[in-house]
Amino acid sequence: MKNIVSFGVLFSIFATGSVMAADPVTLGPRPFYLVADMDSGPLKEKLEACFSNSPKKSTFSIGHRGASLQFPEHTKESYVAAAQMGAGIIECDVTFTKDKQLVCRHSQNDLHTTTDVLAYPKLAEKCTVPFTPANPQTGEKATAECRTSDFTLDEFRQLKGKMDGANPMATTPEEYMNGTADFRTDLYASRGTLMTHAESIALLKSLGVKMTPELKEPKVPMPYNGFTQRDYAQKMIDEYKEAGVKALDVYPQSFNTDDVDYWVANEPEFGQQSVYLDSRMYDDESWKSSLKDMKALKESGVGYISPPLYALVTVDEKGNIAPSDYAKHAKAAGLGIITWTLERSGHLGNGGGWYYQSVKDVINNDGDVMTLLDVLAQDVGVVGVFSDWPATTTFYANCMGLE
Repeated sequence: MKNIVSFGVLFSIFATGSVMAADPVTLGPRPFYLVADMDSGPLKEKLEACFSNSPKKSTFSIGHRGASLQFPEHTKESYVAAAQMGAGIIECDVTFTKDKQLVCRHSQNDLHTTTDVLAYPKLAEKCTVPFTPANPQTGEKATAECRTSDFTLDEFRQLKGKMDGANPMATTPEEYMNGTADFRTDLYASRGTLMTHAESIALLKSLGVKMTPELKEPKVPMPYNGFTQRDYAQKMIDEYKEAGVKALDVYPQSFNTDDVDYWVANEPEFGQQSVYLDSRMYDDESWKSSLKDMKALKESGVGYISPPLYALVTVDEKGNIAPSDYAKHAKAAGLGIITWTLERSGHLGNGGGWYYQSVKDVINNDGDVMTLLDVLAQDVGVVGVFSDWPATTTFYANCMGLE
């Protein structure tokens, strides 16, 4: 197999956080493990025939919060690992601190589960909801809520990223922070370097990858000390412009159509790359897609639509995974389609969980992720897939000749 990297290169990557274009992409064992677990058939044979290929970067492969299956999300280490696995695009979820500085966190109120903030009593007492222990006698669960807006940037920099999770029956802060899901690992959580948005831009630029920042919903009332939602949306774009990043290398995302509309109207070079993260199918169970609706989104200037995996697929009358009506409508309207999130549900033997709910009856082994990926790429026509372990999507993209 050719996907081998020297110890020296690996050390350089993690010591300096810098990967030059000449550094090789390495996939590790997971993609090959997944192919081995597939049911026999033409797709498995085709993928097996690619085992000896030299891996290369692909924009089809999007690092979801970096490589968050095994590295603390939105950390320098997670981003570097995603680039090493060939992710051509890497995500920074963008929120803001008390002093209105942009940082990379999945939510404004997740520091209690994604960092070690509760290990610092003087900082922990500033949390919106300080830690309260569980009560084993009554079954009452532990609580905490720590927001980036509870802390200045200087205070934020004191924290270390950890694997996302919490122990709801914890009676101490230390127990509470020890809640990593059993399909993840703490093996690479000994250091998790948090990043500002601007620092992530500099790092990802040095890694030679494109960027997809998501403007996160504020958990504080807006305007926040005079900082409006439009200020927030503009500040995110300004940091790319200040870093000299080309608009075509940035895919700004939001669940809020007002943010997308703002970018289309005020930053059209970036706006044409905008990604509307679509949550309508789970926000309203009665909602149904239509071609008219998808065309309206396209006409409003939306470049890409991005729903969860399950929205794009269904099971046909023959028991095969097939494109959903949603997928057909989006494609017919001319929207680019991106989806999320592969390898975020643990083992697929029990149907795969939330992300796979529309096809759970035909999923029974981890190798089925490759079958789903093939339908998304070949039949739905997605142009990118978010994954918590980008080596998987990189391997598939390389095998199928997807750039």
